[in-house]
Amino acid sequence: MESNQSVVSEFIFLGLCDSWELQAFLLVIFSSLYLITILGNIFIVLLITADLHLHCPMYFLLANLSCIDLCLSSVTTPKMITDFLKANKTISFGSCMCQIFFGHFFGGGEMVLLVSMAYDRYVAICKPLHYSSIMNTQTCIRLVMTSWIIGFVHSISQLAIIIQLPFCGPRELDSFFCDIPLVIKLACMDTYVLEMLINADSGVLATICFILLLISYSYILLTLCHQSKDGASKALSTCTAHITVVVLFFGPCIFIYLFPLNITWVDKFLAVFYAAITPLLNPVIYTLRNKEIKIAIKRL
Repeated sequence: MESNQSVVSEFIFLGLCDSWELQAFLLVIFSSLYLITILGNIFIVLLITADLHLHCPMYFLLANLSCIDLCLSSVTTPKMITDFLKANKTISFGSCMCQIFFGHFFGGGEMVLLVSMAYDRYVAICKPLHYSSIMNTQTCIRLVMTSWIIGFVHSISQLAIIIQLPFCGPRELDSFFCDIPLVIKLACMDTYVLEMLINADSGVLATICFILLLISYSYILLTLCHQSKDGASKALSTCTAHITVVVLFFGPCIFIYLFPLNITWVDKFLAVFYAAITPLLNPVIYTLRNKEIKIAIKRL
């Protein structure tokens, strides 16, 4: 239908700041962070693949988390880095839709994968005698496939709504990447109902995953209270790393999608943290807090 055809062929990013000096500084900072993120996550995947002592469900899921973080950081960060060198920060309509799709695809997949990792720790700590039979190879593959499938369904449902909207007027996005809450406001129609629908879509996935994580770690912590001191200490150390990653990942998500603050600089900070910092922190946290990983590094 003609009324639904988008007239706008590209969008304009206002970026993180206007100062060229600050942009040059940010170029160096984010280029370094992105390089460390890529190398760190690739290193974890190769280490887990190469070391036979790490061929178990927990590290299989961790390797997949690193793969998702690798992809998630590559959705927006390279574009942000190159835009620091440009006066006119533009993105085509098609590329904008791709950023939205892949951002929600990998983000939704990571939410479900974090739940899978919590389930793995729940079985290992609360049902240790049945761990090998429950968390077998087929179960691990099913959990990973489920995370990718749910991420895809979540992302395609979001994209199907926004790609049909008519964009015929404003083109400026006060951000460094395309995300639905900002892009939908540029549509040439009343989008209040659609905004509620899209927020509900993201909110339901995030809320369900977060509740499942809370339940899993609550059971785990209760079980640890009744275990021997040494066993509890080791299990708690592993779970602390998991919980830290969960808080760092879901914190920005909750404020961006569930409870938007509508304060520009806060939104930009949360977006930067979610897109560029979190994928870097995950490998750092798991490497520093995991004894088996540190031993594997020494063996390597």
